[in-house]
Amino acid sequence: MKSPLAADGQSGGRRRFSDAEHGVTPYVDALERHAARRPLMFMVPSHAGTAAGLSEDLAAFSGERSLEMDIPQLVDGIDVGADSPFKQAEALAADAWQARRTWFLANGSSQGNRMAVIAAAGQCVGTDVVAQRSAHSSFIDGMILAGTTPYFLIPNLDLARGINHGLTPSALAAGFQTAVDEGRKPCAAYIISPSYFGAVSDVAGLADVAHRYGVPLIVDAAWGAHFGFHPALPEFPTVLGADIVVTSTHKMGGSLGQSAMLHLAEGAHADVLEPLLDRAYMITQNTSASSLLLGSLDVARRALMTRPDLLADSIASADQLRAHIRKHTAFTVISDEFPQHDDIHESDPLRVSIDVSATGITGYEVRSLLHREHGILVEIATVSAIVAFFGPGKPLDTGRLLSALQGLPTKSHSVATPTMPRVPLPGIRRLSPRDAYFAPSEIVPFASAVGRTSADTLAAYPPGIPNVTPGEEITSDTIDFLRAVAASPIGYVRGALDTGVNAFRVLRESAE
Repeated sequence: MKSPLAADGQSGGRRRFSDAEHGVTPYVDALERHAARRPLMFMVPSHAGTAAGLSEDLAAFSGERSLEMDIPQLVDGIDVGADSPFKQAEALAADAWQARRTWFLANGSSQGNRMAVIAAAGQCVGTDVVAQRSAHSSFIDGMILAGTTPYFLIPNLDLARGINHGLTPSALAAGFQTAVDEGRKPCAAYIISPSYFGAVSDVAGLADVAHRYGVPLIVDAAWGAHFGFHPALPEFPTVLGADIVVTSTHKMGGSLGQSAMLHLAEGAHADVLEPLLDRAYMITQNTSASSLLLGSLDVARRALMTRPDLLADSIASADQLRAHIRKHTAFTVISDEFPQHDDIHESDPLRVSIDVSATGITGYEVRSLLHREHGILVEIATVSAIVAFFGPGKPLDTGRLLSALQGLPTKSHSVATPTMPRVPLPGIRRLSPRDAYFAPSEIVPFASAVGRTSADTLAAYPPGIPNVTPGEEITSDTIDFLRAVAASPIGYVRGALDTGVNAFRVLRESAE
């Protein structure tokens, strides 16, 4: 990794951990010592760490080893005290991701987004967050909790493919200046980098803009936990000037699903943000956080720090797949076009984005066919594209995927091809998310929702970017898009009242 210099997990003094220290997993080692004692547990969890009795089926499902390691919080020798094995594991993670302080999260990067917004609200007299509109729905959840209001900036959009890219520093600066000219007092800036498709923003330039306006930069790096661990990968945002970085370690870092981290970088805002993040952590973290999830973060950190050779193998495999895709007349590597966009600074080499529109069938159909007929799952599909993720250090059979792609059926372009409405622009904001969320509301049929104010956050999955948020006007384009997504083979709309998006929760007319 690129010369980490990080904290010991506490504010203040800095230290460098050695390679040997990164070769251990203090929290997991403590769990293993606990299991080796075969303790008699008159306590929760009720499986008591063994496969006996009613736990036989559970052990058959998850393995007896998982029961032995699944323990509650606040156990001496494991997570009690300022220098506990758990705190040591967080300190090693801070070093690995070049942060001042790292928090292990058991509620995903959704928890991290909520923590970041709550902390930002506590360090500034303003209530606005200048934010990239393609924010994850958990960011809006955090704003509802914190009582802040988004000042949205529309990122660069590839409308034909349904892809959100990012913001340029000049776009962020213009947004800040407009907000200030309107009399607003922004308390933070929020961006997403990398995007779902692997587009990486100019984090250093964006951080400079945020700091020029006296506020911290929050980076949702949910898809970038692997950044910085190999020279061919982009740098991690903590070394580029970002103040708070949220990352889904389970997505591209090798930990168990739902485990994540929040990193606080050194900088002018760190002293103020650290206690605020501590408080936000206390009200968002599960009080019965899974030791298996937390332990997997410790294991993932060691793996990323000690096996760069395996990361190199994954990068080479992804490069090889891209090279083969370029030879196929029906496919285009979307990231090859990234240099044409001034908001894209770099790209993630472990994501292979493929435009399949020349086949005459949709990306949704391609994803479904790959799964149903070949047992192959890819991460995301849009009407015209699919994206294959290469888990860092995981040997994946690229030949099998390539063979399946080459064998896809094609349709004549004289035959009508199913289409998807373009990603809609947001409606006018009428209320803050919090005020709208708690305002009197009613449920109306979708045809009657046009022009009304939404009380809910509705986000098409994947990627979970809100298409309408509480307090925004619901447009006909938004309704058409969400209903089309819901009707697609893999479509799901988070927050919808029914699977077909036939009704919307709106503010009562007296509250609008």
